[in-house]
Amino acid sequence: MAVVGGGQLARMMAAPAAALGVELRVLVESAQASAAQVVRQAPVGMPADDGALARLVREPSPAAVLTFEHEHVPGEVLRGLAAQGVSVQPGADALVHAQDKVVMRSRLEALGAPVPRWAAVGSPTELADFLAGVGGRAVVKTARGGYDGKGVRVVEDPRDVDDWFAAAAHGGPGLLAEELVGFTRELAVLAARSPSGEVRTWPVVESLQVEGVCYLVTAPAPNLDPATEAVAREVAVQVAEGLGVTGVLAVEMFEVRGADGAPGVLVNELAMRPHNSGHWTIDGAVTSQFEQHLRAVLDLPLGDTSPRAPWTVMANVLGSARDRLSDGVAQVAALDAGAKVHVYGKDVRPGRKLGHVTVSGADLEQVRARAEAAAAVLRGDDSGPIYRGGVADG
Repeated sequence: MAVVGGGQLARMMAAPAAALGVELRVLVESAQASAAQVVRQAPVGMPADDGALARLVREPSPAAVLTFEHEHVPGEVLRGLAAQGVSVQPGADALVHAQDKVVMRSRLEALGAPVPRWAAVGSPTELADFLAGVGGRAVVKTARGGYDGKGVRVVEDPRDVDDWFAAAAHGGPGLLAEELVGFTRELAVLAARSPSGEVRTWPVVESLQVEGVCYLVTAPAPNLDPATEAVAREVAVQVAEGLGVTGVLAVEMFEVRGADGAPGVLVNELAMRPHNSGHWTIDGAVTSQFEQHLRAVLDLPLGDTSPRAPWTVMANVLGSARDRLSDGVAQVAALDAGAKVHVYGKDVRPGRKLGHVTVSGADLEQVRARAEAAAAVLRGDDSGPIYRGGVADG
C-alpha cells in the first residue's frame, strides 16, 4: 500500500498497517520526515512529481492502492495513474473538493448540505458587494493551499486582501468569501466509506481552536442535542456519498442557532484523510481512524466505531520549550499512568504540532484537566495539575 506524504498522519498509519499485515510504502519530502522514522520503505520525492508517484506505486512491486495523508497532489497526476490501472483512493474527482474551497462550496450547495453564505470573488468590487450583503464583515479564504488558519482572514474592507488579489492576478489561488458565522462552537464528524459503499461514522466531537489550530478535541461533544448529533452524522454521510469519497472524511462544522432558536449545523471545511479531530480514536474508539482508513481504501469490511469510554479528550502539543518532545514523556508517565502520549518526531518550532496526549474516563472535567496538564508537561510547562486516579496532584 502506497501513501503520499511523510507527516504524522502517515506515521500513525504504520502501527495499524502492521497489525493488519499491510506493507506500507510512503513518499516523504525528506529522509528526516516524521513517517520516514518508522516506515521502512520511505522514498524521498515531492507529491507533484509524477515520476516519483509512478515509482512509489510500482517499486519494488505494484502497490494494491495509492492513498494520501494530505490533499496536495495534482489531479492530473492522479488521473494519469488511475488510467494506468492504479487504484487511487480517494480518486481525483473526489479529492478536488478538499483541494479547492470554491469547488467544494459549489458542490455542497448542490447536494443540499447546510453551508454558510458564500461567493467566489475575483475582484475588490465583487468582495465589496459581498461584504455589503452580509453586514460588512466576512471571512476570506484562498481557494487552495490554506490549512491550520493559514490562508484565512476576517475582513471589513477589500483592501484587507489586496495582496491576495494581486497574487491571484498572477496565477495564484482564487478567493472565497463567506459570511462570518455566529456559531456556538465548532464540531467535527469523521466518516469512513469504502469503494463498495459501506459507510460508518464516529461520534460527533467538539473541537477547540487556538489561533486557527486545533488544540483540544472532546469526544463525544458535551451537551450536544441528540437531534443535532443525528443531523451532523447524516450530513457527513451525505457528503461522503455525494462526493464519492473513499477512506476517511473529516467534516468540520459550526454549531449554530436558527431564527427559531433551534440548533443546527453548517459545514465549514472538509479533509479526505485521517484528521486531527479524529486522533482521539487511536485510544478512545474500538477502531481508530487510521485503521479504518486502511480498511476503507483496501475495501475491507469497516470496523466498529464505538467509543471505549464515556469521555475521551485529545490535547495537541503546539510548540515546546524542550529541545525534544520525547524528553517529557517519562515525566508524564510518572505523573499520570493513564495518559497516552503520541510523539511525532518533529523538530521543535513555535506553534508546531509536535504530538498529542489522549485521556479517557468517566468524569469529563477530570479527563480534560488531565489531558491539558499532560500536554503542558510536554510543552515544558509543568505548572498545571495532573490527575491520578481521580485525585489531583500538584
